[in-house]
This record gives sequence, structure tokens and C-alpha cells, in this order.
Amino acid sequence: MKFALKHLKLAMAGVAMMSTQVLADTHFLIPGGPGGGWDTTARAVGEALVKSGLESNASFQNMSGGGGGRAIAYLIESGNKKGDMLMVNSTPIVLRALSGKIPYSYRDLTPIASVIADYGAFVVRDDSPFKSWKEVIARLEVNPGSVTVAGGSARGSMDHLIAAQAVKAAGVDGRKLRYIPYDAGGKAKAGLLSGEVKMLSTGLSEALDMAKSGQARILAVTAPEPIADYPEIPTLKSLGYNMEFVNWRGFFAAPDLPQAKLDEYTVRLQKLVQSKEWEAVRARNGWLNLFKPQHEFIEALEAQEAQLKVVMEELGFVRR
Repeated sequence: MKFALKHLKLAMAGVAMMSTQVLADTHFLIPGGPGGGWDTTARAVGEALVKSGLESNASFQNMSGGGGGRAIAYLIESGNKKGDMLMVNSTPIVLRALSGKIPYSYRDLTPIASVIADYGAFVVRDDSPFKSWKEVIARLEVNPGSVTVAGGSARGSMDHLIAAQAVKAAGVDGRKLRYIPYDAGGKAKAGLLSGEVKMLSTGLSEALDMAKSGQARILAVTAPEPIADYPEIPTLKSLGYNMEFVNWRGFFAAPDLPQAKLDEYTVRLQKLVQSKEWEAVRARNGWLNLFKPQHEFIEALEAQEAQLKVVMEELGFVRR
């Protein structure tokens, strides 16, 4: 692993004893607009940190642009100068670096920890003629471009990749899927609800918000087995399609983060996921706990990078 040794060493005992707390309340940097998966995750983590007493306050900053690249550049250039700042991110930071959509990768930051796993979900308006995922596939088999699919990310990134993999598992050429990109999940939801598109590829947590409000229906999710909190939602596997996908979400800091702050962030997030306040937030959003401290998080990022490169090559999103 090519990270500076200071990010992988344990803090010296003498330094660790100098202060019991080196962090102020966290400012969360969100690389997309309101309403998307990053926004939902950052605000849910901030809510639970405050309710559990681990922080007295949490602040949030949405910074769209460049497929997440603008926020990453901001964090690299001014992260530690602006106080204690964490940027939320997920699988797209790996995908967009592989595709060349952003000039940075996770290696340019300090990975802190992954916190949750979220599944992909396929959503239609409540008044849609599609009543099941099988009906969508039947239409696509006749005409692969007849179902417009929205996502809160660019072509070749996660929402597109998940949808392409899902239809490919049903024998439809994923490269012919008519995908419409929006800038973050909130705008993609609006595109579905306004009738601009026929289906939305998004995370389960965002899909649940729409379903609970009666605006939309979830046709299927990419979980490997039925979700305990929502057993009524079919999985692609339960419908006979061999496809599953789990999207991690976690946090990154500026590249020159002091070791003492890395240690305290790790402890704080670990305490968070063990709290009853977090359990309420997790269940509400249909997430799985996926806490991995830095060394495990980096290993998972490296493994995912290698796996996704193969998938993206197969679907023609990057050249071999």
C-alpha cells in the first residue's frame, strides 16, 4: 500500500497521553447536492453523533461539481485549514478514478473508515405501468432503449453500472441501456417523479424515502438475500437473476491529517456504530453496518478497485 507511513503507524504513547480530545465537532463535506446517498449518509451520521452525545453539533456543506472532483480538490487543498472536516464518499470514488472522470483517487486522501453498506434499488413512480422487475426486463428484451433510467451520477459511474449489470444478468445488453445522468440523487428523483424518465437506479435508503411517501414503488434491490428490515422487497436473486451489489459508504480526511486526529476519528465512529441512536438511524434507512478502520478500509478499496476494473472493461466503460 502506497500511503505515507504516518497514516498506518500507531500514535506514540507519549503523544496520545498529551490530550484526551484533539477533534472539534465535525464539519461534513458532501460531494453532491441535497437528497442523494452521500447527503443522506452524512446527515444521518451527524444526527446520530449528536444524539448519542459523541459530538455537541455537526455541520454540513454540499459541494457538487466534477463528479465529486470539486469536493475532493477542496479537501486536498484546504481540508486541515478549515478545521475538522470529513468528506463522505462511496464506490464512485473508485469508479470515477478508474474511468478518468476525476483526476484524483482515494490514494490522494486519508481514508478514515467505512461505516455502512447500501444496496442498489430500482424504483418507478407509483402510477407506473411497470408492476414488477420482470415486466421491465420483458420490455427491454423487445427494445433495450425503450426504458429511460435515471441516476444521480454520470454515465459509466455507479448508478449506471448497477443498472447495466442488472439487465445484463437478465440477458439484455447493458451497453444499450438508455441511462439519463443527473447531478446527484435529489435531481434524479425529481426526474422520475416529473415523468422525465421511467425508472430510477439509486440506493435503497433514497428509494425507501420515496416509497414511504407513496410517490414510488421499489421493484427490486441488489441485496444477496432478503433484507431483514424490509423482507417484502424482492431481490434480483429471489427473482432468478444472478446479480448482487453492495455499495460501501465511508469517510475521508485531508491527506496531511495528523495521526492523533485519525485515531480519534476512528474511536468516535466505532463508538457511533455501537450506539442505540445509530441503530435507529441504520434501521430507518435499510443500511447494513460495515465499520472498517483504516487498514481494513484500504484493503477493501484496493480489492474493489481491481474487481470493478474488470466489470467496467466487460461493459465497455473503460478500455482494456
